[in-house]
This record gives sequence, C-alpha cells and structure tokens, in this order.
Amino acid sequence: MEHGSPVSLPPALDLNNIPRHVACVMDGNGRWANQRGLPRTDGHAAGEAAIVDAVNGALALGVRYLTLFAFSTENWRRPADEVKFLMNFNENLLLRRRSEFSAQGVQMCFSGRRDWRVPRRVLRRMEETEQMTAANERLTLTLAFNYGGRAELTDALKAIVDAGIPSSKIDERLIARYLYHPEIPDPDLVVRTSGEQRISNFLLWEAAYAEYVFPEVLWPDFRQGDLFDAVVEFQQRQRRYGGL
Repeated sequence: MEHGSPVSLPPALDLNNIPRHVACVMDGNGRWANQRGLPRTDGHAAGEAAIVDAVNGALALGVRYLTLFAFSTENWRRPADEVKFLMNFNENLLLRRRSEFSAQGVQMCFSGRRDWRVPRRVLRRMEETEQMTAANERLTLTLAFNYGGRAELTDALKAIVDAGIPSSKIDERLIARYLYHPEIPDPDLVVRTSGEQRISNFLLWEAAYAEYVFPEVLWPDFRQGDLFDAVVEFQQRQRRYGGL
C-alpha cells in the first residue's frame, strides 16, 4: 500500500474513544537504512512519507493534536554531516509540505529551544510556517525540534525564577503554565516505533500518565494502519491515573 493512500479503519476501533493527543518518537530511520546498505541520511529522508501518513491517519481518526519528535537536544552529538542533513531536511520538509498540510486544516507549531545552534534560515522557516497555518483548527501538528524534556523543565524553572515567583506559589499548575506549549493538552498516547522501549527525554512532564505503545515497525515503514493499530491498543487499556 502506498503512503498516504486511504486505509480502512480496523473493526475493533472505537471512534468514540479516540485519544485527543498522540505523540510519536520517530525511531528506526538509521536501522532502516543500514538494513538496505544505505547511508543513515537516506533513512531520515524515507521517514518523510511516514510523517505524511501519520498526519493523514490522525486526520482520519479525528485526533486533535499530533506531536512528532523531529530533533532532540541530544542529536547535536551525532556526526556533523548527519546534523547538517537533518537541518536541511527539516527546512525542506516545511517548504514541501506546509501548503499541503495547511490545505487540510493543519496548524503547525514547534516545541524546543530556538537558540544559536539552529540555523537562522531554519528559524525563519519555522516562524513563517507558524504564521501561515495559525488559523487552522482541524489538527495541531507540533514538531519537537531541538527539544528535550529536561531542557524544557530547566527553561520553565528559569522563567519562573526570572519572574520573581516565590517558592510558596510554585505548584504543578504553575510549572505547567511555563512549559513550551501550555495550551496543548497532555498526550494520551505515545507511540515509539522500532520496538525500542525508552522515553528518550521526550515530553517528560506532559506524558506522566500517557499510555505507551511500542510497535516493531521502523519509522520509514510506518503507515496509517500502524497508527490505527496503536489506537486500538490504547483503547484496550484501562487508564487509572494512579487510582483504582
């Protein structure tokens, strides 16, 4: 089946119990390339079609928020040529796909540090994309770029201190207001592809009570059907939030 093609919903899927917010760790690009004797960068390039499928699948289900882990604060430690490729790839991805996504009613935003390490032209593309899609309301697609959960919490605490807020006023609700996107609800479901079972510094605060699903499929092979299957597994869980 081609990426982006319509996929029938599984009979077991309950459209009345769709997670509001799904987050994905797009893992397995390098292994996908290695299995084919290709450079790692080819695996990242092949992952673009999976991003499109994830967006189309979320739209088909009525998911309101989709967050994709595009580049972590730790990814700067990768070889320089791979980092350069990822910077260019993410910039070109925006140029290739933002009009298409916007026409589908997708608002695009970015979560992470917009610091000196990110090329200025990439920052400009991000700002352009946010402005271009700001009025869309069908799906909010967040790309976690130069993002790390510990960095987000560090930045939130710095902002609280800089605001002069006394410790007696600090509680969970206050900290949540100082995260990168306090307006976005916490994820209900986190999908990490490739079978690896790690959090990898992704949405540490927000995913405190998310359900995790770890499909074996490598990210470049991810299809809408894989997203649907993850939602079916989510629907079979009993979410307790620490209670009974």
